[in-house]
Amino acid sequence: MADIQRYAAFTDDPQGGNPAGVVLDAGGLGDEQMLAIAADLGYSETAFRTGTDGDRHRVRYFAPLAEVPFCGHATVATAVALGPGEHVFLTNAGEVPVSVDDAGRATLTSVDPEVTDLAEGDLVALLAALRWTDFDLDESLPPKVAYAGARHPILAAGTRKRLADLDYDVPALKALMEARNWTTVQLVFRAADDTFDVRDPFPVGGVYEDPATGAAAAAFGAYLREMWIASDDATVFLRQGDDMGRPSRITVQLVPGEPGVRVSGNAVPITA
Repeated sequence: MADIQRYAAFTDDPQGGNPAGVVLDAGGLGDEQMLAIAADLGYSETAFRTGTDGDRHRVRYFAPLAEVPFCGHATVATAVALGPGEHVFLTNAGEVPVSVDDAGRATLTSVDPEVTDLAEGDLVALLAALRWTDFDLDESLPPKVAYAGARHPILAAGTRKRLADLDYDVPALKALMEARNWTTVQLVFRAADDTFDVRDPFPVGGVYEDPATGAAAAAFGAYLREMWIASDDATVFLRQGDDMGRPSRITVQLVPGEPGVRVSGNAVPITA
């Protein structure tokens, strides 16, 4: 039987952050078994290490309803479970280096990102599913689709109140996201030049909302760089999960000459 560990990622409090399952001995598990474990746990993702060679680890990620190519918070949780040092995760999205310090803080470097336009028809459908209108958007942060291991449309709310009032049409949003291969929707509000409040609906994974989303954080970092909203050496802070009662804190760092985006956060065991 697989040994299932539980961690809260992007927090130093087990009651905060995003819970993740971690299975380090998953080499003998099939796809259906991994999906069943993820569904039974009910967390937004569970990470499964299916093979290892020194500091290189084959890792797969399952939500309660489906496998996802990459998951940031489960990567942070798994790396902290492995212990301090330098690790390389071989994911369905590509190689992801992760370093862990002695304090249990992990930093991943995403695969090479890309940022593309959000088609007008998709924007209309997305706003309708969210029950938003054009007037709810921050015009200084245009809608886009960003990728750093998984795809996420990015919409910026014009007010913190709009972000706080999350009440979307679950079937409509799930169908749109499945049709476009979007993993979560990255909803943001610019609280300061270097600080954003974010929320991530995740109906395709069987979860209404993600309390912390490292993959979307990396994609958002790429968006900020691509749109010239952040410089090549910027550090940006994301606050997520507050509206759910599970505060999460994510640090996003852009490094000159490094295509990938660095995402950092703590993780702690959930023991109760």
